[in-house]
Amino acid sequence: MPPLLVSPIEGHRIWSASYDDDPNPLLALGMRVLSERLGPVHGLRVIDVACGTGRWMSAALSDGANTIGIDLCDEMLAAAARKPALKGCLALAQADQLPFANGGADLVLCSFAMSYFPSASGAIAEMARVTRRGGRVVVADLHPGANEAGWKRAFRSNDSVYEIEHHSHSVAYLEAAAEQAALEQVWQTDAHFGAPEREIFQKAGKDSVFAQASSIPALSVICWKKL
Repeated sequence: MPPLLVSPIEGHRIWSASYDDDPNPLLALGMRVLSERLGPVHGLRVIDVACGTGRWMSAALSDGANTIGIDLCDEMLAAAARKPALKGCLALAQADQLPFANGGADLVLCSFAMSYFPSASGAIAEMARVTRRGGRVVVADLHPGANEAGWKRAFRSNDSVYEIEHHSHSVAYLEAAAEQAALEQVWQTDAHFGAPEREIFQKAGKDSVFAQASSIPALSVICWKKL
């Protein structure tokens, strides 16, 4: 039976029940790369755009950041709110209509969500608006090379497989949107699966595909500075 194609909102509504329990090497890679590249966030005012179940928020809060997360999926926010540390730090909102004042954040992050937005330029403009001068805007998403290799944004729930609709935003498109929003690139990295993620492949019984998967860039991360 072919996967059921669903919208980002519908997909995440279904996925929310198992999102934190499903071993996911992409999410693990994202957490590893962001923690390495962003450095300490203690004392920073951080906005997590499309925060989902609050996985990255939890890590930032434990590191001493002042963090708030927004998402457009009620069910994902409900899952996040069940984590005691995140209560009162969550809001229902769209990425291109952030409910925050201009220049209030030191760091604004969007991880594994930008390609779900029809208008990535609108989301980047909003992320830039709420960032202070000298602050950082960071976007992490599935690498274009992984898209070209046929990787799917899919998950299993009960006996069904769901594939989530998405848009393919090139790095050049994101860079053009960032330039329009007065953002200047600080660094960009292409990340591959490594030894820490291999454990997840092994536990899922997929160690045989690890070598091939790790040869393809899995994650693209861009960090900009607000001018």
